[in-house]
Amino acid sequence: MASLKEVRGRIASVSSTKKITSAMKMVSAAKLRRAQDAITNYLPYQEKLAKTLEDFLTYSTDDLSIPLADMRPIKKVAIIAISSNGSLCGAFNSNVIKKTDELIRNYEDVSKENICFYTIGKKISESLAKRGYNVKGRYDKLVDKADYEQVAAIIDEVIGLFLNKEIDCVELVYNHFKNAAVQLIAHEIVLPLTKSVTEKTDGKALDYILEPNKEYLIKQLVPTVLRLRLYSAILDSIAAEHGARTTAMQTATDNAEDLIFDLKLKYNKARQEAITKEIIDIVGGAEALRS
Repeated sequence: MASLKEVRGRIASVSSTKKITSAMKMVSAAKLRRAQDAITNYLPYQEKLAKTLEDFLTYSTDDLSIPLADMRPIKKVAIIAISSNGSLCGAFNSNVIKKTDELIRNYEDVSKENICFYTIGKKISESLAKRGYNVKGRYDKLVDKADYEQVAAIIDEVIGLFLNKEIDCVELVYNHFKNAAVQLIAHEIVLPLTKSVTEKTDGKALDYILEPNKEYLIKQLVPTVLRLRLYSAILDSIAAEHGARTTAMQTATDNAEDLIFDLKLKYNKARQEAITKEIIDIVGGAEALRS
């Protein structure tokens, strides 16, 4: 059995760790509230604009030529993956890495050289780079502070590559924030615009008044919606990260409390045994003196 000094040292060490995890939980909880406010305030605008585009494309009575909806054989792929810059957030990063690996396996007919990545977050960037994948762009700072201009630059670049037929598909992977305890892996096809969005539905037509014309609207609206989709995914991932870290630190704090309780029981038991042994030695010595 460990000595009393060793047990006291472990209790002190675990107590110190508990203070750290408790403080990290409070910091993450504060950041989570701000992240929740950001995504809550932003999502209605993004969803409404996306729905407007979807309705317009779906129910428009005129034929439209939409280059970004061009479906062609997939020979080159771009994947945008969002993780965190730090750890201590449970399975948050490993889930993104696993989902990214699953997407890579889905393109078994596409060579490794023809799959490129745009990574947001150090964890996914480092994981892909270590395994020799083509990380075409790293934007780790966006995890600390989402910047719309940089997001627009990413989308504009992949749009240009898609229109030039240098890539045939763009996919997005990130953690969706459901609540502080639950984060769900989200996977979206960014380009080409999915068939469900661009195909027409018979029997329904919406009356739009367009200014200056339909072609100009499509040219301006589609890239804007794609930029907003990536921006909202980053905000969503940030909220999910803080939720995951809050939960992980709460769990670590609870585990530390349980461990401290067990160590104190062990300490008291060892102390009791030491006292009992000393009493036995004293009694034995006294009996020896009498005899």
